[in-house]
Amino acid sequence: MKIIHINKSDVTGGASVAASRIVKSLNENGVDVQMLVAEKKSNVAWVDSIAKSCAGKMKLNVRFLWEVLRFLPHEKSKQFRFAYSMGNSGFDLSKHPLVQAADIIHLHWFNQGFLSIKGLGKILKLGKPVVWTLHDMWGFTGGCHYSGECLRYADDCGLCRMLNNSSKKNISFVQMALKKDIYYRAQLYPVACSNWLAQIAGQSALFNNTPVTSIPNPIDIHLFKPINKRDARQKLGLPQDKKLILFGAANVADPRKGMQHLFSALQLLANRHHDNNIELVVFGKTPELTANKIPFNIHAMNYVSDAETLVNLYNAADVFVLPSLEDNLPNTVMEALACGLPVAAFSTGGVPEMVTHSNNGFLSSQGDEAGLAQGIELLLKNGKEQKFSVAAREKVETSFAPHIIAGHYEALYRKILNKEHE
Repeated sequence: MKIIHINKSDVTGGASVAASRIVKSLNENGVDVQMLVAEKKSNVAWVDSIAKSCAGKMKLNVRFLWEVLRFLPHEKSKQFRFAYSMGNSGFDLSKHPLVQAADIIHLHWFNQGFLSIKGLGKILKLGKPVVWTLHDMWGFTGGCHYSGECLRYADDCGLCRMLNNSSKKNISFVQMALKKDIYYRAQLYPVACSNWLAQIAGQSALFNNTPVTSIPNPIDIHLFKPINKRDARQKLGLPQDKKLILFGAANVADPRKGMQHLFSALQLLANRHHDNNIELVVFGKTPELTANKIPFNIHAMNYVSDAETLVNLYNAADVFVLPSLEDNLPNTVMEALACGLPVAAFSTGGVPEMVTHSNNGFLSSQGDEAGLAQGIELLLKNGKEQKFSVAAREKVETSFAPHIIAGHYEALYRKILNKEHE
C-alpha cells in the first residue's frame, strides 16, 4: 500500500504542520507514505518537492503571484485577499512519479499556485482513490476558506460577500460549478479534522451525497509535553514572578483570529486587576503592538518555527487564549493542551472538541469578550492549576496521540482499497 500526501508546504502554516504530523505518524506505524510539497523546507526523508531548482522556485512564485493578481479585479477588500482562493493556477501533479506510483492519493491544503482546480481534476481523472483531508472549507465552497455566517455553499454559492461583484453568477458561482463537474463520479473520500467541519461539509452542495469521515489531527506527545515552568521561563527570558497569558498564531493579525476581541477582553481584565501581576506573551506574525492597545506589559516573540521554543512558550505560560471567531482544529490549542496548559477560548468550530469547559479550559460564546475575560481570570486565579493541567494533558493522550490517528487513517485506507478490489 503506497500513499502519497500532497500539501503546499511541509512546515509553513497550520495545515502544513498538521499534514506533516499525519504523515510522520503513519510512517511510524509502518505505512509506506510520502509527502509531495511545493518547496521543501524540512530535512526529513519522506518529503519531496517540485521546486528543487531556482527555475522551479521561480515558477512557483510566478504561479502564486498570478493567482493573486487574477483575484484583484474581483477583490472587495484587502482583508479577503488570502481568505478567498480562485484556484486558477498550479502545476500538473498528475504526472509526478510519486503520484503515478501511489495506490491512494491523499490531498491536504494546496492553494496559492501549487495545484489548481483543473489540476485537481487531472488527479481525479487518474481513477485512483483520493482521500482529501479538509483543513478548512475551501473544498466545498465557491472559493472562501471560511464562510462566516454565509450558508450559500449548501446551494451554488454566488452573491459572495468577499467579491466586489455581488451578482448570483459571479466567480464563486463559476468556481462552485467547476468543482461540481470535476467531483462528479470521482473516487473522492473527504475527511474533516473535526466533527464540526464534517457536519457542515456534509450539508454542502458538493459533499451532501458523499460520506465525510471525521479524523482529528495528531500531535507528538513526546515532544509537546509538560516541563518545568521556571526552566522554560529562564530559557525564554520571561519573568518568574508574573502570571503569563499566551496568545499566538501564524498571523495573529488575521481578522478571523479575533485579536481585537482579545484586546477588549484584556482591557476588561485590567479594569478588575490593578496589581501589575499579569503580562502578555505573543508569538506569530504580529502587527505593531502598543501599550495603548494592550493594558499589560507585552513580550513579542515574533514568528516561531522551532518546536523546542514553542514547547518552552506553552510551558512558560499560565493560560493560552484563543479568541478565534472561526477555526477548525487549531494546532495551537492542541499544542497547549499537550503541554498541560489550559485554554480560554470562544466556543467555535472544532474548539469544543478539544477544550472541555471547566475541565481543561474555559469556553465562552463566540465574540463574548466579557466571557473570555472571565475565563482568563478563572484559569489564572482559581487555585486549581494542577487539576486543569492534568486534564489538559489527558485529553491529548487519549484523543490525539499519533498512533491513534495513524490507526484511523490506516483503517480508512484499507477500507477504500478493499472496496476497490470487490
